[in-house]
Amino acid sequence: MKRSILTIFILSLIVSIMCQSCEQEEEENENKISTYNSTRSHNQGQNCMSCHRSGGSGEGWFTIAGTVYDAAKNETFSNATITLYTGPGRTGTLKATIQADKYGNFYTTENIDFENGLYTSVEGSSNITYMNSTLTNGQCNSCHGVNTDRIWTE
Repeated sequence: MKRSILTIFILSLIVSIMCQSCEQEEEENENKISTYNSTRSHNQGQNCMSCHRSGGSGEGWFTIAGTVYDAAKNETFSNATITLYTGPGRTGTLKATIQADKYGNFYTTENIDFENGLYTSVEGSSNITYMNSTLTNGQCNSCHGVNTDRIWTE
């Protein structure tokens, strides 16, 4: 009888510890949002979400992230504005506006629903560039700069 009580106590303790670690893991998603002129980002052109994801080594779990370049696609473009709409060419409902920082990187941990696809635009100082197909996830640098052109504006 004492053995079964001890076994139940130990199992309860293990479950309690496991639940606490799950709760702590959920709390680790820090709020991270890029802003104009900020210098906190790094690794331009890389897939940000290879680290900034649940279980990854980066702080914050990004829902969208990428890098904006100039029209020549050689240098990063500071302080661009990225918008996500439900329709092409900035039509439909605006779902999110994200600011690119001084290094051209943009990112957010805010919840963005990509389920029905979103249309993206990138606004620079004198140009707006549109993505003609829908975006179904926020890992922009997993395609752009790898098997499609870099994201750009001017």
